[in-house]
Amino acid sequence: MADRLSFTLNDRPIEIAGVSPMTTLLDWLRDHRGLRGTKEGCAEGDCGACTVVLEREDGRREAVNSCIALLGQVDGLSVRTVEGLRGAAGGAHPVQVAMAEADATQCGFCTPGFVMSAYAFAAGGEKADPDTVHDALAGNLCRCTGYRPIVEAMGRVAGLAIDPPPAPVARTASVAIDGVFFAPRSLDELLMLRSAHPDARLLAGGTDLGLDASRARKPPATIIHLAHVAELKAIAADDEKITIGAAVTYTEAAPTLIEAYPALRPYLSRLGSRQIRNLGTIGGNVGNASPIGDMPPVLLALEASVRLVSRLGAREMPLEDFFAGYRKTALAPDEVIQSLSMPRLWPGEVFFCDKVSKRRDQDISTVAAGYRLRLKDGRIEDARVGFGGMAATPKRAMHVEAALKADGFAGAIAAVAKDFQPLSDWRGTADYRLQVAANLLRRLELRIAQPSRALELEAL
Repeated sequence: MADRLSFTLNDRPIEIAGVSPMTTLLDWLRDHRGLRGTKEGCAEGDCGACTVVLEREDGRREAVNSCIALLGQVDGLSVRTVEGLRGAAGGAHPVQVAMAEADATQCGFCTPGFVMSAYAFAAGGEKADPDTVHDALAGNLCRCTGYRPIVEAMGRVAGLAIDPPPAPVARTASVAIDGVFFAPRSLDELLMLRSAHPDARLLAGGTDLGLDASRARKPPATIIHLAHVAELKAIAADDEKITIGAAVTYTEAAPTLIEAYPALRPYLSRLGSRQIRNLGTIGGNVGNASPIGDMPPVLLALEASVRLVSRLGAREMPLEDFFAGYRKTALAPDEVIQSLSMPRLWPGEVFFCDKVSKRRDQDISTVAAGYRLRLKDGRIEDARVGFGGMAATPKRAMHVEAALKADGFAGAIAAVAKDFQPLSDWRGTADYRLQVAANLLRRLELRIAQPSRALELEAL
């Protein structure tokens, strides 16, 4: 059981003791290492000024927000900041050269974050088509509105050969720091810790929990970190269903999810940013039980089930039964989410999903929805519809489902108000949300009636 944090920083091994593992990575880089190229712009994981790159054992280089990442999360990993980019003979790195030659900087505050996102983009060997570049930069904001030359610089670095990352510090042992931060390596050990510390916060990606340490400056008293538990990192797919471990990140899960449910491709691209998806997990989104989380409405429509485990055993339940109230779940104090499973689409079934928010990128849903329909001879034989942002919990629209089967879309639109009495807040009034839900059902009707327009509608 290791009692110190060990990782690689800009190619150099680091070992830390005497610093709280609940310190944000950003604060540690700036205040303890003097690496001030990484900036704090929002302390919420929105603006990207704090972007650094995690270099993983399998060779992936992933941009992440250091303002909401806790120091304990990078144990056993490799971190690269803008100061760690080097070109030939110690000069500027080619990504930095491309940014300079394209005049892709104005005041310069956000530039290091853009450089690190461009570095991860280049290392991924991606093409410089507009959609891919937009996705790669969606998590970085330029307050000087200098996006055109930044996009030009991205085109210059696309396909750039980047040396393989160094091997991270080998870490096979579990970590326990000061009796407040635990990082188990097996499910058995996790369940023992969960039983011993029922009040500890469970940390998967930290894209929500990290806000307590960054914005609120009140990190949890005790944390159990799930990211290294192999049983929670598994992805399984067969002819009948797919299963995603609770600690699998969105980036890791995306290929499997999109292969099974193609409509998720544009939907997932609007779930946070690459920085968020590289750390955030589906299990964390479900466990957080936010009524405006992006994935629960989709999972409800897909008939997802959740597997809960404790030292006493395991149990599975439909996801709709897991949400017990606003930010409340059926999870017992000694339980953790192990995985979520969804059946594949059968012949005759279609699946679509929608997200409506105030801005396209980096925004929380005002209304989100998922729909799974079984069609036969032009009629809807079965329907599952899930909505978020319409109630205190993510919720199935049971009256809408019944109306779709009995009366078609006209009846379903009229039934929305029977299922939901939404609240009004700064994202939208109750009337607005009801109207949006009805309009999304009209869009769904067009998708069904005019399949050739489905892709066009996804872009709206």
